[in-house]
Amino acid sequence: MKLPTKTPVSESLLALVGQSVQAIDTPALVIDLDAMTRNLARMADFARKHDVRWRAHAKMHKSSAIARLQMQAGAVGVCVQKTSEAEAMVAGGVTDVYISNEVIAPHKLARVAGLAHMLAAGNGKLSIAVDSIEGVTRLATAMNDAQGQHPKGPIATIDVFVEIDVGQGRCGVTPGEAAVVLAHEIRKHPALRFAGLQAYHGKAQHLRGARERRDAIAVVVDDVVHTRKLIEAEGIPVELVTGAGTGSMVCEAASGVYGELQSGSFLFMDADYAQNEGDPAQPNFEHALFVKTQVMSTCATHAVCDAGHKSHAIDSGLPRVHTFDSEAALEYSNGGDEHGILRAAGANTRLPALGRFLWLIPGHCDPTVNLHDVMIGVTGGLRSGTVERIIRVDARGALT
Repeated sequence: MKLPTKTPVSESLLALVGQSVQAIDTPALVIDLDAMTRNLARMADFARKHDVRWRAHAKMHKSSAIARLQMQAGAVGVCVQKTSEAEAMVAGGVTDVYISNEVIAPHKLARVAGLAHMLAAGNGKLSIAVDSIEGVTRLATAMNDAQGQHPKGPIATIDVFVEIDVGQGRCGVTPGEAAVVLAHEIRKHPALRFAGLQAYHGKAQHLRGARERRDAIAVVVDDVVHTRKLIEAEGIPVELVTGAGTGSMVCEAASGVYGELQSGSFLFMDADYAQNEGDPAQPNFEHALFVKTQVMSTCATHAVCDAGHKSHAIDSGLPRVHTFDSEAALEYSNGGDEHGILRAAGANTRLPALGRFLWLIPGHCDPTVNLHDVMIGVTGGLRSGTVERIIRVDARGALT
């Protein structure tokens, strides 16, 4: 099976390594590696203290290099949402990948099965979610076909999680009997192994109040417990319940029901997550992802920077202008594809001068990353730091 390849990082970008942050051209996506490393350590410590597995969601950073860093820190593997994202992770040396989403097209399932066999040959593992009998039978057919193409290779199996809809209103079967039916169906096929339940409530991540999030996840836990009891009453063990995200992970971790957390955004933390009320039980994750931009025009009422919508996603709101200690606040407003409009947040605030560099905190990190070929990692801070490394976004545009 041929895995995807990416265009090599340009010489001009590689030449940035060792230079000052001032040398980074704009607009550019920049990681504060010091903050990211602290976030990584806090997440690993949180998972250890709560005795839960941690499976980082790589759809956020789309980088196999970062995925490997997370696994070195204690993550058991990564989640992705797309077959092509899984392929990019495996091509980059990631050996434990969970497609926490449904794949139904036969040609995509053939790729899934090929990945499963490739990973099994190297002692790796691929897992996937399902929410229909048709999805189960198509997956089994693809796995059997792949085995037929490699009759002398190891017999590969794929871990399969039944997804239940616990509030997202997207994929997943209704909690209860429908999940029991799927668990039985999975066990009919030798190439498939029923691994447990996928129970992710994405909407709960962005409920602003800590109590709101706790109340929402309490309902989720009840649904999961009910479903698990029904499956186990049929003599089928439910080995693992997996789910949770950055906004609600303290609730799932404390439930005693979830065995694995799928938090992803904690690593970078975007402006949308910053609007959530803090939960005392949650680690203090820092902003680590920024868009570096430069002021390109000024007038009496506003300034204009060179980072428009092509450099950051706006589905969760516009970016926030990062301010250092003692700096006056600026407000970013819509300037279109190539421009951002900057206005003073207070009556006595001075507008930034022509040519000044600024740092934006994206509204939503995942789709922002997907707009860039690379992320530039710096150490020593955004003001006077040094470019440490260039991190390729391996799964940029991995939509299939």
